[in-house]
Amino acid sequence: MDPSASKLFPIYHDSPVAEAVMEAPREGGAGASGFSPQLQNQATRFTGPFAQNSLPLARARAGPSLLLSSRDSSDLPLLCCLVQQSLLPLLLLISRRAMKIAVEGCMHGELDKVYDMMRRLEEAEGIKIDLLICCGDFQAVRNESDLHCVNVKPKYRTMNSFWKYYSGQAVAPYPTIFIGGNHEASNYLWELYYGGWAAPNIYFLGFAGVVKFGNIRIGGISGIHKQNNYYSGHHERPPYSEGNKISVYHVRHYDVLKLMHVKEPLDIFISHDWPVGITEYGNWQKLIQEKRHFEEEVRTRTLGSQSAAKLLSKLKPPYWFSAHLHCKFPAIIQHGEDGPTTKFLALDKCLPRRNFLQVLDIPSNPGPYEIQYDEEWLAITRRFHSVFPLTRAPFRMNEELDIQDDRQWVRSKLNARGAKPFDFVQTAPPFNPSMPVDNPPIAVHCRNPQTESFLQFLELPYLLDWSNSGGVNRNASSSQPAHPLDNDDVELPDEIEDDEDDE
Repeated sequence: MDPSASKLFPIYHDSPVAEAVMEAPREGGAGASGFSPQLQNQATRFTGPFAQNSLPLARARAGPSLLLSSRDSSDLPLLCCLVQQSLLPLLLLISRRAMKIAVEGCMHGELDKVYDMMRRLEEAEGIKIDLLICCGDFQAVRNESDLHCVNVKPKYRTMNSFWKYYSGQAVAPYPTIFIGGNHEASNYLWELYYGGWAAPNIYFLGFAGVVKFGNIRIGGISGIHKQNNYYSGHHERPPYSEGNKISVYHVRHYDVLKLMHVKEPLDIFISHDWPVGITEYGNWQKLIQEKRHFEEEVRTRTLGSQSAAKLLSKLKPPYWFSAHLHCKFPAIIQHGEDGPTTKFLALDKCLPRRNFLQVLDIPSNPGPYEIQYDEEWLAITRRFHSVFPLTRAPFRMNEELDIQDDRQWVRSKLNARGAKPFDFVQTAPPFNPSMPVDNPPIAVHCRNPQTESFLQFLELPYLLDWSNSGGVNRNASSSQPAHPLDNDDVELPDEIEDDEDDE
């Protein structure tokens, strides 16, 4: 357990004036690091949210001979406190090479509110945010039919604001990347299983995926882990039964296996639920004080996702972001005695006085910053397509597949076409607030032109509307009995969630 992890991520709160909150205790006029509050605040202002990284702090206490590597931006904050103030402008120039990325917890369709908060933050802090990442429960709801595919009780179904960006009434002011959670318009996300534009400038990473933004590699997996569905294929098709409306967002072994084949380093990974065991690396005592119903799962090491924990152990990214449990929780994971470090942060959902938004600096080459396909991931996608499991039958596969031939093939295709994703296309009418529909048509599968173009580019067949070969209709699974519901599958009102969190 590392209580100092809680000092890594000062959060930008939804307050009248956006400000970074330093959580370090102050004793005798000095901060927890031993430096004066004035210098601490100055370092934070110049270098962003990692001004109290506990790992370089231990080295700094040995003396002022700290050296700054061109790739080790985590030492910038401590260096700011060790050098003469006259060098701070130079450090500011160095820090400008970093990409500013905003990370948001559960969106719940509140795009207007989050984008507005980001604008206010930019004005208050004098910064320019390059990218927004959302860690699930994004709720890309286009219309009333989509809304009926979201796993929430009818009285909590609201359109919120995504439809404005889908329709073109509004344009996302920041490039936005998101994954799915356990409250999504799954019919729409299934159209974009491999990833794609859910709206202009808003990119769905897919059920599993890796993309590049500038020279930053971002990977992620959608959904939450449920062991009873983990080895099933992707058998759910719209229109969904109530059971399939739930199981469709459960993480599958097939998607995890593809991510386990990623060998090149990732910079950021996103999951909706937390890796199981992550609480051992942060202040779990504070967590269970705030969320008492987590205590048993924390103590029995059952809080979180087993599949996410496997991916964390394999991929070891510098940053890992999650949401789902509606609270802030930072942690530091040291992979082996001399191994790399992962900074983990879970964030809350978009509500007043909640810790739902974090802005951080990631070392990066200068722009242009745009979302692009990732060569290695396309090769993995192409290699695994022939074993895409699309029935309830268990799918298990342990051997590692060689993707080198696919990689060379993909490289040549990208060199010829470029890595820019295919253009956004509307596939359903957007919500019209002046003409609401009380009994919307039932959502059925639609072939998204983005997905069709993507598969044609990789020379792969379209399988997302595939039927069982035995003549069974692809919707036959809707009549199968559903698995019993548990707390992760039930939406509770906000006033209850603080005591009995559903997600």
